[in-house]
Amino acid sequence: MDTITFHIEDEYDGERIDKVIAALNEEWSRSQVQQWIKSGLVTVNGETVKANYKCEAGDAVAVSPPEPEPLEVEPEPIPLDIYYEDEDVLVVNKPRGMVVHPAPGHMRGTLVNALLAHCRDLSGINGVLRPGIVHRIDKDTSGLLMVAKNDAAHRSLVEQLVNKTVTRRYKAIVHGVIPHDYGTIDAPIGRDKRDRKKMAVTEENGKEAVTHFRVLERFRHYTYVECQLETGRTHQIRVHMKYIGYPLAGDPQYGPKKTLAIDGQALHAGVLGFRHPRSGEYLEFEAPLPPEFAELLDWLRKND
Repeated sequence: MDTITFHIEDEYDGERIDKVIAALNEEWSRSQVQQWIKSGLVTVNGETVKANYKCEAGDAVAVSPPEPEPLEVEPEPIPLDIYYEDEDVLVVNKPRGMVVHPAPGHMRGTLVNALLAHCRDLSGINGVLRPGIVHRIDKDTSGLLMVAKNDAAHRSLVEQLVNKTVTRRYKAIVHGVIPHDYGTIDAPIGRDKRDRKKMAVTEENGKEAVTHFRVLERFRHYTYVECQLETGRTHQIRVHMKYIGYPLAGDPQYGPKKTLAIDGQALHAGVLGFRHPRSGEYLEFEAPLPPEFAELLDWLRKND
């Protein structure tokens, strides 16, 4: 079985091993990681450990996710905007409004349904409902995603995410005028205790989250920014920009009700770069703004 390996960085010194592993990949829940540890699928410096093992900087960690369950998702012939494809990897530009993988209430019409109709050879590491999915973007966020077509490619791409070597740059429109040209938001993100459907900046159950941003254009009441992810937490950019007082325009969960006329948050995953899991060559792709986003920018330039 292929294994994902990494070394413990100084920032995780003294932390529990289950917490550290879960923090490194948004697709791994802490309870899932604890089960892997109990099953002997995690080693530290070549030895099995318990979930409460306290990490030391430099520890060599090896994670061997279990074999995938049988696939139970129906293929659907939905058109895909594919930017790159070979025997290992596929890069697709997801449209706004499409859910990435099936979930209760969204078992059809997802990106996974479309991918299964396009190619049956997808990795199974994430189980029956998320074949090939290495990372996600929200339903109303458009942009580029990398998809693994086999388990070896999947593990390579996950290792790159864990080691923070994947390039992910987003374009966004936020409320308010950001006065400085650049910034970094370093604030842990976890479930909002008051609303379990939302995420929030929190120390209590938060995972490390770092977002870098730069201002592209300023308007009277809004700012057009580019955000680069260092980590990939659920709703990370949306939560972080709200946290510093500049929520995304159109965001139904984290933004103000009085906002721009756009269906969902003004957020686009425009740039994606990674090393090819087989050749090691660095690949980078850029998808232009979707029409509704570009039209919104034009409106701001003329009216705001």
